[in-house]
Amino acid sequence: MEKTVKSGWPRLVELAATKKAWIMSSLFLSALASLASFVPYVAIYFIIREVLAAYPHYARLDVAAVMAYGWLALAGIAGNIILYFLALACSHMAAFGTLYELKVGFATHLAKVPLGFHMLAGSGKLRKVMDENIEKVEGFIAHQLPDIVAALVAPLVMAAILLTLDWRLGLAALLAVALSYFVLERAYGSAGKREMMREYQSKLEDMNNATVEYIRGISVVKAFRQTVYSFRRLHRTIRAYTDMVIPYTLSWENYMSAFIVIVNNVYLFVLPVGICIGMYTDEHAAFAGKFIFYLVFTPAVASVMMKVLYVMSNGMQIMDGVAVMDGYLARAPLPQPAQPKEAASWDICFNEVVFTYDEASEVTALNGVSFLARQNEVTAIVGPSGGGKSTIAHLIPRFFDVKSGGISLGGVDIREMATGYLMEKVSFVFQDVFLFKQSVRENIRMGSPAATDEEVVAAARAAQCHEFIDKLPAGYDTVIGAKGVHLSGGEKQRLAIARAIVKDAPVVVLDEATSFADPENEHLIQKAFAILMKNKTVVMIAHRLGSVRGADKIIVVENGRVAEEGTHDALLGRRGRYREMWEIYMQAANWRLAGGGKEGARYV
Repeated sequence: MEKTVKSGWPRLVELAATKKAWIMSSLFLSALASLASFVPYVAIYFIIREVLAAYPHYARLDVAAVMAYGWLALAGIAGNIILYFLALACSHMAAFGTLYELKVGFATHLAKVPLGFHMLAGSGKLRKVMDENIEKVEGFIAHQLPDIVAALVAPLVMAAILLTLDWRLGLAALLAVALSYFVLERAYGSAGKREMMREYQSKLEDMNNATVEYIRGISVVKAFRQTVYSFRRLHRTIRAYTDMVIPYTLSWENYMSAFIVIVNNVYLFVLPVGICIGMYTDEHAAFAGKFIFYLVFTPAVASVMMKVLYVMSNGMQIMDGVAVMDGYLARAPLPQPAQPKEAASWDICFNEVVFTYDEASEVTALNGVSFLARQNEVTAIVGPSGGGKSTIAHLIPRFFDVKSGGISLGGVDIREMATGYLMEKVSFVFQDVFLFKQSVRENIRMGSPAATDEEVVAAARAAQCHEFIDKLPAGYDTVIGAKGVHLSGGEKQRLAIARAIVKDAPVVVLDEATSFADPENEHLIQKAFAILMKNKTVVMIAHRLGSVRGADKIIVVENGRVAEEGTHDALLGRRGRYREMWEIYMQAANWRLAGGGKEGARYV
C-alpha cells in the first residue's frame, strides 16, 4: 500500500513527532504556562472587587486579602515564566535532535540521487534548503510549536473568563475576537495567498541560486568592469522577485490594517455595551468592578491575537519551506540492482544510447550513440561544442541513466552494478576542479581514504605537483584557501590528477582537463596524464585536437551522434568532419598577431 504523503500542518506535526517524549512535555508545560499567564488578571479582578466593596471607607479594606491576591498575581507571573522556560527547554531538545536527523537525512538522500541532478539543480537552491528551510523547521519545533499550544489554549481560557464574569460584556469582546479571526482567515486561508507564498519561495530560491553563481564569477565581473545589470540571470531573478514581492506585500495591507485596528481596540466593543448595561443596573458597585476589569483585561486580547498572527505567519512560511524540502526528498534515488554484478574486464561499450536531460522534452542530447573504448587504450571524443561530448563523459560513471540503449563496462550493464562499486572503478578529472578547504594531503587522499602518506606523496610526484606543494607554508599540511593560500588553475588540475592517481581505478574519464591550462602547466599535466593513463581504459574529451592525435581511437561526435571514428591518420585520409576540424585547428594554431602600423594590428 502506497504511503500517503502529508503536507501543511500535518506534515509539520509529523516532523515534530519524531521526538515525541520531549514534544509532549513541551506542549503540556506550554499549556500550563498559558493558563498561568491569566492568573494575574483574575487576581486583579478580585483586588478591584475588594477596593470597590470598601469604597468610600477605605479603612474597612481587607488589606490581607488584597496582599494575598497580589502575591497570587506575582505567583502567576513567576509560574508563567518558569513553565514557559521549561517548555522551551524541552522543545529545543526535540528541535536539535530533529534538525540533526533532517540534515543528515537530506544529505544522505542527495547522495543517493543521480549525481547529474546536482549539476542541474544548482548549489544555491540546495544550500537554501539545507541552511534555511531545514533551520526553519528547527525554529518551528523550538518556538512556534509551544506558541501554537499557547495560541490554542489562551483564546479558550480568555473566552471562559470573558463569559464567566459577565456574559454580555464577554460577548462584546468575543465579537472583536471573531472579527479578527475572520480577517486572519481571509488573509491566510485563501488559495491565492497560499499560491503567492509558494511563488515567493520559488522566486527567492532562483535569486539565491543566481547570487551564488554571480559571486563565484565576481572576479570576471570586476575584471571587465561590469555591474549586476550586465549579469542577466541575476538581474532577471532580482527583477522577478521584486515584481512578485511588492504586489504580494501590498496584498496584505488592508487585512493587516484591519486586524491591528480590531485587536488593539477591543475596548471600543466593550465600552458601549458597558455604558448601556450601567444605565439600567441596580448593582452599580458590582457592575463597576466587572466593567473596570473588562477594560483592563481587553488589552490582553491583543497580546493573544498577535501571538496567533505570529504563529500563522511563520507556520505558512515554514510549510512552504518544508514542501520544497519534501520535493527534493521525493526525487527517486538512483535505482540499485537487486543482485549487483562486477566486471571482469574494462572495455566501455555504448550501444545505441539515447539520452535527454529533460524527460518531458523530445530534444535529445545523444541519439543512437554507439562505440567501443577498449581496455588499455586511449579513446578520444572530439566534436563541436554542444555536440554531446561531455554528456558521454557524465554517462560513463552513471551521473544520469540513459533513456534507451545501454552502457556496459566489461560486458556488464552499468545499471546492474552497485553505484559504490562503479565509483570505485572509475576516476574522472573534469574541467572544473573542486578542492575542499582542507589540507593538500587530505584533498589528494579523497581519491583513496586508506592511502598512506607515502602513497599520497608518490601520487603528487607522479602528478607533477610535489614541487609546488613543497613550497607551500606547511607543505602537504597546508590548508587550501586559508591564510591567503591560493592555487593556480593548473596547480588545482594537477592536484585533481594526483587524486585520481592515488585512487588507481582501471577506468579514467578526462573531460576537457587541460582547457584552461597555460603551455607550461599543460606540459606538466600531460606528463601527469602519461602516468595516470598507464594500463587504463581512458576516455578523453578534448577541444584541442593536438592533444589527442596520438589516441588509439578518435570518435567525432556531432549533434548527439557519432559522425565518424578511427585513428588520427585514418580520419584525415577520409576527408570528413574530422579533417575539417583539423584544418581549422591548424589554422588557429598558426595565427599570430602582426604589427599594423597606421592600419593597426592584424591576424596573419
